[in-house]
Amino acid sequence: MFLNASNISCGYDKTKIVENCNIFLKKGRIASIVGPNGAGKSTAMKAIFGLLPLYEGNVFFNNENISKLKPQERVLKGMSFVPQTNNIFQSMTVEENLEMGGFIRENGIKETINQVYDLFPILKDKKKQVAENLSGGQRQQLAFGRALMTKPNFLMLDEPSAGVSPIVMEDLFKKIIDISRQGVSILMVEQNAKQALKISDIGFVLNQGKNKFTDSGKNLLSNNEVRESFLGG
Repeated sequence: MFLNASNISCGYDKTKIVENCNIFLKKGRIASIVGPNGAGKSTAMKAIFGLLPLYEGNVFFNNENISKLKPQERVLKGMSFVPQTNNIFQSMTVEENLEMGGFIRENGIKETINQVYDLFPILKDKKKQVAENLSGGQRQQLAFGRALMTKPNFLMLDEPSAGVSPIVMEDLFKKIIDISRQGVSILMVEQNAKQALKISDIGFVLNQGKNKFTDSGKNLLSNNEVRESFLGG
């Protein structure tokens, strides 16, 4: 497995939120973590990126145990993370945000910026605009683009559709597919479970911090118990 978070337990201030959870992903695939509010979805993702310590278990990435690495060290390994909030520098321009995203790069930043502009043309149109003046959907595109500036092979998205309209959400999910097709593995936490599972190769349904269901996105969408309990029927 490209990513294997094995039997992980984590939480806040010794309060266990996620218990004995398994999240795994093959290279070049899309995975979603879904479930009700408070299920531990974002907590699990933060632990995978190193923002929270593991109480138990291990995280293997590209066949290496990275459980003890700091987030910035995981970035150097090829990980990138887009948090749900505070994911752009609002006082900077669009292009300055992208330049900040490439802080670990020694060269080739301009080429990568142009690649981001090809993926998100609206960012090129607004490259000199201050980020705080962007719409919600444009901010999310900028957050995605900034995360791609490190040229990651694994991208984590925490609630990518939060706060955007249904039309914008549909476009964002198309962009997620486009990013995946470029060879980037993607793991996302998403409250809009149906939409997320539609584009996911594998899905993890968490409930009270534990794996409740693990299956392909297609199978989870057709599972009656999943639909009735977690997808609104």
